Amino acid sequence: MSIVEFFPDASSVVTSLCDICLAGAFMGCLLMLTEAALVLAFREEKTADDAAQPPVTILKPLHGSEPGLIARLAAFCRQDYDGRVQILCGVRDSAAPSISAVRTTQRQHPDACIELHIDPRLHGSNRKVSNLINMMPRVRHDAIVLSDSDIVVSRDYLRSVAALLASPRTGAVTCLYHGIGDNGLWSRLSALAINSHFLPQAITAITLKLSKPCFGATIAVERSMLERIGGFGRFADDLADDYALGMAVRAAGYDVATASFLVGHCCFENSLRQLVRHQIRIARTIKSIDPIGYAGSIITHPLPLALLGMLSGSTAAALVAVAALASRVAVCRCVERRFGLPHESPWLIPLQDIIAFSVYVASFFGATVYWREAEYRVAADGTLIEDDLRRS
Repeated sequence: MSIVEFFPDASSVVTSLCDICLAGAFMGCLLMLTEAALVLAFREEKTADDAAQPPVTILKPLHGSEPGLIARLAAFCRQDYDGRVQILCGVRDSAAPSISAVRTTQRQHPDACIELHIDPRLHGSNRKVSNLINMMPRVRHDAIVLSDSDIVVSRDYLRSVAALLASPRTGAVTCLYHGIGDNGLWSRLSALAINSHFLPQAITAITLKLSKPCFGATIAVERSMLERIGGFGRFADDLADDYALGMAVRAAGYDVATASFLVGHCCFENSLRQLVRHQIRIARTIKSIDPIGYAGSIITHPLPLALLGMLSGSTAAALVAVAALASRVAVCRCVERRFGLPHESPWLIPLQDIIAFSVYVASFFGATVYWREAEYRVAADGTLIEDDLRRS
């Protein structure tokens, strides 16, 4: 029995809404197929052997205890790179658990230039940016690469980034990324959200020139450019600090180059609450950047839309739901094949889709985000207002 039979007076309204959902689901299926094709067509460009390899400072803002941090830091010590490399790690608390990982990496790689900077000062609501501001006086080299602590890189990472940054018209370099989960359900769902939603959508937007991204997974910039746009202090209150930095570089008349290779992003969520809070923050970040485009992204959720369309009791709705699930699985498999990622269980895809759609809907109600163990309200201009400040 369909919902229409329970509410006969509202049958026409319910039927219309179900038809709209099915139309959105059908458009979403077409979009998924387009994304799958563009993912398979995505090609990496090799870096020339004679590419410039200037001295580089890598900024690693650290927070909390992250599994595998020693291995990720060690990857930056083993780069296939001839130029001098300074790895500068920053924390705000002398008791931060990540300090032991830095000390261990220093002992294991005595020839690498790994430094630790501890500074509790806050310069705005964005604690990551405050950390970066505190680290800047210790930066030795003009080429600066910002890389989050949860990022996994290959041996040619620095060489490829530096080659792109050497172009006269390039003001900054950024990278796409794929998700890496552990054996936990919530971590796997978080990685799946990146690999089956974010990554194919980002590749499609970049290929079709629909967006101008700048991702925190990697931002490489010259010191002179950073000073020209106002330094990290300009972004001390921004939620989307990476996007704002990219926009500032473009406003200065330079390009933000997106590397053709991917880095890995480790996911550490160990509960549904952590997963939802993380995805809500990402959703409200995107909504603060492009509210109209974000509202239109509802068609990127074809399976939940098709399931809603099935409330009409239509047989065609069931067929659309099957097509939506098949298209979502196809996108996921194309991403895995193209980038050599491990196969994820197809049964997790509908679960992740339902969570993602629930987060999408919830993101329109309220403006609270949780980040680095703090609660914020996102203002209309995309800046962060910390909860403690709002109560004072």
